[in-house]
Amino acid sequence: MNAFKQLLQHRQRGPDAQPRASHQRVPLGTWLMSASPMVAEAIGQAGFDWAVLDMEHSPLDLPGVVALLQAVTSTKLVPIVRLPWNDTVLCKRVLDAGATTVIVPFVQGVDEAQRAVAAMRYPPQGVRGAAGMSRATRYGTQRLDTQAANAQVALILQLETPQALAALEAIAAIEGVDALFVGPADLSVAMGLGCDPRHPSVLAVMAQAAERAHAVGMPIGTLAGTPEMAAQVRAAGFDFVGLGTDLGLLVHAAQASLAALRTPDSDQVHSIHVGTHAY
Repeated sequence: MNAFKQLLQHRQRGPDAQPRASHQRVPLGTWLMSASPMVAEAIGQAGFDWAVLDMEHSPLDLPGVVALLQAVTSTKLVPIVRLPWNDTVLCKRVLDAGATTVIVPFVQGVDEAQRAVAAMRYPPQGVRGAAGMSRATRYGTQRLDTQAANAQVALILQLETPQALAALEAIAAIEGVDALFVGPADLSVAMGLGCDPRHPSVLAVMAQAAERAHAVGMPIGTLAGTPEMAAQVRAAGFDFVGLGTDLGLLVHAAQASLAALRTPDSDQVHSIHVGTHAY
């Protein structure tokens, strides 16, 4: 079974699902923006359940995807590759590189969702081209079983505008769509609110999206910039939650350490050995 689908096995389904408390466990992930295999491996060792290898908003290219996939194999982290666009050829290439779970950004409606589904699967269910020699077939040492490969992939579609969210039920009804993901930053921009994912209007629309997805039995996730925000969207019903990015976690931890050591009004640092001195 696909590893990402396994993460979601214990979620409540359907209109009778009970509200989730903010402390209840959901799969927690993050975004890998650094394109660094070492950082990816460290994030996996830190205990995240999943991570997005981001080709949309980072310098990550296809050889980099391979390196990151290799880096996380020693961890329990489930890798998800985000394409830069709903591109059939690039989808084929990341699947051949060994990705089994793909997230497609900025899906606006049924036609685009169907195109993404087709790109993920070999005929007759889709249009993925066959290659016997690839990392996905362990470099030709494993026979390509197209139907087994079709069953082992997972597709997540990002809904990032009011137009996309209006089509949520229709998109969720398409066979081959395994989960939805609300992109809060782009959603806030599309709503005319600037890049303000914490705006009350954005949060209200996101909560409604989670409720509607649950009503049709479709897993739905989102991204949160802070642990407090993650707890909030988890309580709102999101089934998997991303906590910031690898670079964001690094920068915020560095800033917090510096702030703890510097005085509020000057660049001074305290040392056991030499007292207080300029940094």
